[in-house]
Amino acid sequence: MLRPLCRPNLSRFLVPHRTLSSVDSTLYDVVISGGGMVGTTMACALGSHPHLRHKKILLLEAGQKKVCDPYPEQFSNRVSSITPGSATLLASFGAWDHICTMRLKPYKRMQVWDACSDALITFDKEGMEDIGYIIENDVITATLTQQLDSLSERVEVLYRSRAVGYTWPAPYHNGEGSPWVQIELADGQRLHTRLLIGADGHNSMVRSAAGMKCIHWSYNHVAVVATLELSESTDNNVAWQRFLPSGPIALLPLSDTCSSLVWSTSPEHASQLLEMDDESFVDAVNSAFWSSEHHSDFISAAGSLLRSAVSLLMPSGTSARQLPPSVSRLGKKSRAAFPLGLGHSTEYVRQRVALIGDAAHRVHPLAGQGVNMGFGDVASLVHHLSSAAFDGRDLGSTTHLLEYETERQRQNLPLMAAIDMLKRLYNTNQPSIVLFRTLGLQATNAVPQLKEQIMAFASK
Repeated sequence: MLRPLCRPNLSRFLVPHRTLSSVDSTLYDVVISGGGMVGTTMACALGSHPHLRHKKILLLEAGQKKVCDPYPEQFSNRVSSITPGSATLLASFGAWDHICTMRLKPYKRMQVWDACSDALITFDKEGMEDIGYIIENDVITATLTQQLDSLSERVEVLYRSRAVGYTWPAPYHNGEGSPWVQIELADGQRLHTRLLIGADGHNSMVRSAAGMKCIHWSYNHVAVVATLELSESTDNNVAWQRFLPSGPIALLPLSDTCSSLVWSTSPEHASQLLEMDDESFVDAVNSAFWSSEHHSDFISAAGSLLRSAVSLLMPSGTSARQLPPSVSRLGKKSRAAFPLGLGHSTEYVRQRVALIGDAAHRVHPLAGQGVNMGFGDVASLVHHLSSAAFDGRDLGSTTHLLEYETERQRQNLPLMAAIDMLKRLYNTNQPSIVLFRTLGLQATNAVPQLKEQIMAFASK
């Protein structure tokens, strides 16, 4: 039985006219701090939603406006794996059409395998439908910026504007001071907003200033990225990932002749990879995908017995192994590296504050879920804010913000735990653990229904 809704006492939130008039020119309904992919997506989604079209929205970006050549000759070395769910979000406000006119590469299969055994798992869909899309971050950012330009009447953008301080309203406004979040910019300008959305990355100033605790640790690993040319032109519609004892290495399709590399390894090994000449680097990549130096006879024999048993019990449950493409050349000046870690804010919201993207959570790139989790935050928060606006409620109220927090933590926490567990499980060549994961991986690969559930969960 539903409890009757109580009418809140709004008098304590009312602001005397003289107080409001002093900030009214700089009072926004929503200010988004951080103009990366997730923050800009939030601005576009809010600005294009019919329930929010009359709201005053501002995007603060510390950097310059990002302009991208729609047809660049060279691929960027930073890419994202975009799920169908994220593509649907981008399509909801027109950005996906712009991306499709630039460039993206759909992939229809994933093959993940262990360097210490012959165990593997594959993911694909009936009819070879697209599992996801590999898109350069620069392409996503440029199309989002283009979309923002078309929303200039609804969304204001301040580039090269950096927040240096925040003043928070008291939990229950007593008529003294402003009931809104006050933002002080580096140029001395002061803004006020009913809702501040922190999209300012894993070192979020919004999160820190709001006093939200963050659980985080470094993996003591570095991701080496590069653009690679393949030896032969193929359909190149498979995403490849191999778990080495030193960390996972992934080859993600960019075109019929090029792929993007993401190699997670120790800082020492990463330094060596960055200092190698191009030919040695290509040899190291090919060896990482093809070498069997970490195999053991015992593990191979145990894995072979399980595969034989599975093929007898479930003839349709086994997947054929494909050989990864070989690499012939390194893209010019495409090598780079960035540190890896895990982080999670214990709170996503407080009064008049919400966190999205890396400000709320940071994960290892081995599952390609980082930006997709951020896009999931955007879709959820926009849904709750649009419902609040439709009902005439205060956008900064914790009532619907807590609903957003609950919804996203139920999705994000299990995914983060699974990614962290995989990272730790495969970051060793201890025989007992290798045997355990070999049997587990082969058993999972033999159950199509389980793989479908995994894909469905990861593609939201």
